[in-house]
Amino acid sequence: MNSGTRKNQQLAGQMAILAAAFCWSTSGLFIKLLDWHPIVISGLRGFVAAIFLVIVRLISPPQKVEKKAPIALYLASGIIFAFTIFTFITANKLTTAANVILLQYSAPVWAALLGWALAKEKPNWEHWGALVFVMAGLFLFFQGNLGSGAITGNVLAIISGVLLGAHTVTLRMLKDGDPRDAMLLAHITTAGLSIPYIILYPPHLRVFTVLPILFMGLIQMGVSSLLLSYGIKRTTAIQAMLTAILDPILSPVWVLAVTGEKPSLSALGGGVIIISAVVSSSLIGVRREGQKSEGRL
Repeated sequence: MNSGTRKNQQLAGQMAILAAAFCWSTSGLFIKLLDWHPIVISGLRGFVAAIFLVIVRLISPPQKVEKKAPIALYLASGIIFAFTIFTFITANKLTTAANVILLQYSAPVWAALLGWALAKEKPNWEHWGALVFVMAGLFLFFQGNLGSGAITGNVLAIISGVLLGAHTVTLRMLKDGDPRDAMLLAHITTAGLSIPYIILYPPHLRVFTVLPILFMGLIQMGVSSLLLSYGIKRTTAIQAMLTAILDPILSPVWVLAVTGEKPSLSALGGGVIIISAVVSSSLIGVRREGQKSEGRL
């Protein structure tokens, strides 16, 4: 593959991650439509997503590769993803939602460090610069909603961020295989671990509860898993995490569209900073590939 092709592949990968973040951003709005236990919601949407990915796998089997990734890496990725969700949900019950988002989305930092250590992908200067601006933008974005919260909830939110970064790195390490299988295992694990909660807190199935869970399973989790699997094969873990951080920035857009609730000026300013940092780091990375193709790097 020449550098020009790599440049196009990198751009396509980042667009896929952006589309995945767009899908993820709908979760808050649809979760509000359900009065179920949060882990029940996660488990059932994971179950729907798993069925969807199994069907996709049957229609489009993974391509054969010369060197298969260890099964343990697939299992690790799935388990890490499940505990990312559970720690995130638990943290939300113990501290403020803004604290959880701010602390969990320290994930790009962990993706940068773990990606450097495990995937041998050293972050470039634009990634470190983007990290600084993204964290500043997140603080500004949620400034009006930050609270002291409970120390346990804040710690769990940090752990969730570490796990989210680690999950992205493990997917990146599967770039020569099929990350879709790791995502399938992730959703199966999430659904399996939620079974005790489904028994203890049985959901009331009605049209207005089944439709949201189907949407979250098929689109928010299922389609986004395919997009993430496609994108992570074509861009680094740190750049994928930087792009995915647009998820919490897009969430208020859905709330604005449905409820008319307008974000504060500080939130708008933080969003502009984050989007500018992510776009800039992406464009610099793509430009670097173009310079490589011209033999200037």
